[in-house]
Amino acid sequence: MPLGWPTLSLHPQKDPHMADQWAPSAQIATLKMRHDLMRRLRAFFDQKGLLEVETPILSAHATPDVHLASIETRFGYLHTSPEYPMKRLLAAQAGAIYQICKVFRAEESGSNHNPEFTLLEWYQPGWDDQQLSQQVVALLQHLGLDRNSQYLSYREAFTATLGIDPLSASLATLRELAGELLGQPCDDYDRNTCLDVAMSFGVERKLDPNLITVISDFPAAQAALAIKEQQPDGFWTAKRFEVYCGGLELANGYAELTDAQEQLARFEAENRDRQNRNLPIMPIDTHLIDAMKAGIPACAGVAVGVDRVIMLCLGKKHIDDVLSFPIARA
Repeated sequence: MPLGWPTLSLHPQKDPHMADQWAPSAQIATLKMRHDLMRRLRAFFDQKGLLEVETPILSAHATPDVHLASIETRFGYLHTSPEYPMKRLLAAQAGAIYQICKVFRAEESGSNHNPEFTLLEWYQPGWDDQQLSQQVVALLQHLGLDRNSQYLSYREAFTATLGIDPLSASLATLRELAGELLGQPCDDYDRNTCLDVAMSFGVERKLDPNLITVISDFPAAQAALAIKEQQPDGFWTAKRFEVYCGGLELANGYAELTDAQEQLARFEAENRDRQNRNLPIMPIDTHLIDAMKAGIPACAGVAVGVDRVIMLCLGKKHIDDVLSFPIARA
């Protein structure tokens, strides 16, 4: 996995083979079907009594997560997720909430990626990660993904697809595996980078594309904003899950961390990691830390890539086929 980030051009080269650059990349019939899916999505949450909220796209703060690249403007950062302000609403006793919004990440565009995309995020106070993962599956089926589901732990997924235990395997073994998957030496990769490679280039590609697969109990080092717990054999894992279908990662959810001091320590550790990787240090969201000190209820939260879900529902192979104007035409 690269230790730096690709430079995102906000003025991408136009494809000389693509005529009529003024026109939408998605067919109008597709955009009408997208509209219908968005209505059904909102109806799902309205029927369950969740409050739809709106929070700022611009912020003075940004995530220090090394795997997320924020876009900076003269007014602040375009958000990569509405997570932090939504948690401030949770602290203000907003109850169960959801949001559908545009988010921005400085990543190259591709068949499954656009730097600007639509994200669905919601939080259920009093729920755990298992309950929320089941609701994600119910939502996908409600939108038309009429597929069975399977639930695997991170260890079970690695064992079934790659034949190794990701928690107990040595760093040397993981580096060897990453090297085999990438076709290049990975002697300088740390444990998390090796596991990311193994997940992206090994596990994900071997999952049954016709099933909705939920993978849970990630390694504790990949907890991000999730609660950690110790397994019976002594290994620590995170109460985090991801959802896959059709060869795509669709969702990432947590039993949310609510301890302000622990969250601040994680942010500071991530900024140290960024410094070691020669990435810019990100301003920590002190409003979130203050909200957590005030008290965020125990809850579970999840983010879902809406464009990818629509791709699957409509049988499209490229994200541009469900967007009106992707970055190359924006």
